[in-house]
Formats: sequence, C-alpha cells, structure tokens
Amino acid sequence: MISVKRLSIEDARVLIEGARAKADEIGVPMCIAITDDSGNLIAFERMNGGKAHSIIVAQDKAFTAGAARKATHEYNAVNVPGSLAFGIHTEVGCRISTVGGGLPVMVDGDCVGGIGASSGTPQQDMDVSQAGLDHFLASL
Repeated sequence: MISVKRLSIEDARVLIEGARAKADEIGVPMCIAITDDSGNLIAFERMNGGKAHSIIVAQDKAFTAGAARKATHEYNAVNVPGSLAFGIHTEVGCRISTVGGGLPVMVDGDCVGGIGASSGTPQQDMDVSQAGLDHFLASL
C-alpha cells in the first residue's frame, strides 16, 4: 500500500489566488486550472475576459504538468522533428500540452498536482502559473 499526497480544494484556491494576482498585475485575464497528481481537475477559474478557447488549453496544461510531473515548456523543447519525443502532444487523446504555462506542483519532492494558465503569450502563461505556485509554496 502507498500513501499519496494530493492538493485539497483549499490548496487549489491558494494556487488560483496567486495566479490571479499576477494576471491582474500584468493586465491579462487568464483561465487558470488546478489538477491533482493524476491530472484530474480540482478547481478552475476563468477571469472576466479570459479567452474561451483557453478554458480547455489551461486544463490540458495542468493535466500535463500534474499527470506527467513535467512542465509543459519542457515538452515543447523536445517535441521537434527528429526527436524521439516528437508527437508527444498527440498522446492521451491529444491532452499532452507542449505550450508553456503548465507546471507541476511539487511539495517535499512529491508531485501533488498541476497548475495551468492560458490566455496570454506562453511566457505570460508561465509567469502566471509560477506566481500561483510561488504563492502556494509560501503559504506552507
């Protein structure tokens, strides 16, 4: 038997709070998704003005980061023709995201979930997710 650490709904709200604050700061309304370590959605917020297509994109970024325990921009770096990982984005029903903005949530070396943000540039999405993660880790 194994014990698994997972994000609670309260943890998810803290992650969203930090991400939303960064989105407000940069003036880009975001879609923000939080998943557990299996990639299942825990919480989601679409800020006023968040792009409609970003609803699914943010969820897929969080899915990838939580379930695969890897930042989406890391997949982007290897998802190029000639690489053994080329085409990874077509796996798992095309849910693997290779666009920056998804980060695993790590606590004491364990992946407990994922955060994904979408509606800005990939760098803005990465910055918003990182702010959510930083805010959460500071609260522990």
